[in-house]
Amino acid sequence: MPGIIGRKIGMTSVFGSDGQNLAVTVIEAGPCVVTQVKSDETDGYRAVQLAFGEKKEKNTTNALKGHFKKASTTPKKAVAEFRDFGSEFDSLAELGKEIKVQDIFTEGDFVDAVGTSKGRGFQGVVKRHNFQGVGGQTHGQHNRLRAPGSMGNASFASRVIKGKRLAGRMGGERVKVTNVQVVKIVPEQNLIMISGSVPGPKNATIILQK
Repeated sequence: MPGIIGRKIGMTSVFGSDGQNLAVTVIEAGPCVVTQVKSDETDGYRAVQLAFGEKKEKNTTNALKGHFKKASTTPKKAVAEFRDFGSEFDSLAELGKEIKVQDIFTEGDFVDAVGTSKGRGFQGVVKRHNFQGVGGQTHGQHNRLRAPGSMGNASFASRVIKGKRLAGRMGGERVKVTNVQVVKIVPEQNLIMISGSVPGPKNATIILQK
């Protein structure tokens, strides 16, 4: 299994082996349940589907109820598929098997964290694209401090070119942070601490990949 699903708890700091104070993100990773095993013969590729987090049965469709029933587990909130895992994880690729964080990761591993960034609504160019505005308030400038400035087109084109950095919706997108290090694992509480920040608010679903 090259990864696991978890829930972002928040950030804190811990002391590393060299005594340095490190900012870490605490994630409740697992336990996950194997809800489907795909193979080359039946699906054309090898993959394992994991599910995490309890979900009310009344909020689950009948199709998903049957899917989870095959794995002898209760309805889950998040489902993710993991591909291209090595032979060392073949023993974990078993329908209904419970996967814990210590089964996948060890302290010192480098992983990728995937999450959905915080949605910030409609934002201007200063916040969305780090524009500086027009600067000083002299020479008749009025209410232009955070304006985008010239569009750059006159008679030719006579339109705004697609892809121009302008105001618009910001955040709420799938973001992957690569090569963050596993600082500490607390197997008794299914916690994993990784260096730096991870996209998403507290309680957001996070996918950790090797």
